[in-house]
Amino acid sequence: MARILLVDDEETVRGFLKRGLEIDGHAVVTATDGSDGLDRLIEADGAFDLMLTDIRMPLMDGIALALAAKRDFPDLTILLMTGFADQRERARGLDAIVTDVLTKPFSLADLRSTVNRALAA
Repeated sequence: MARILLVDDEETVRGFLKRGLEIDGHAVVTATDGSDGLDRLIEADGAFDLMLTDIRMPLMDGIALALAAKRDFPDLTILLMTGFADQRERARGLDAIVTDVLTKPFSLADLRSTVNRALAA
C-alpha cells in the first residue's frame, strides 16, 4: 500500500489517525508539527505517496508545510485537515497543490475513503 506522512500536533489525534490508516495496510510515519514534517520529508527525500497534515499547528502550519513540500517534491499528494472554518477558507487558494481538505471532526471511514480517493487520483 502507500507510504504516508501524517502531521498533527495533537498526540491523540495522530495516534488514532495512524492506526486507522494502518488498517488499510499503509505505512505511516508521523510528525509533531510542520517543521518536523518538513524535516521528515527531506530526510526521506520525499519518498511518500501522500502527506496528510493538520492546518493549525505551532512553528510551521500545514499551509506553509504544503507550500514547501510541493515546491521541493512536486509529485507529492497532499491532504489538509482542520477543525476551523477560517483555516479551511485559507486553504481554498491552494487547489493547485492540495487534493482535498478534511473538516474535523470526521469519521475514520471518511478519512479512509478520502485517502484512498486521493491515492487513486
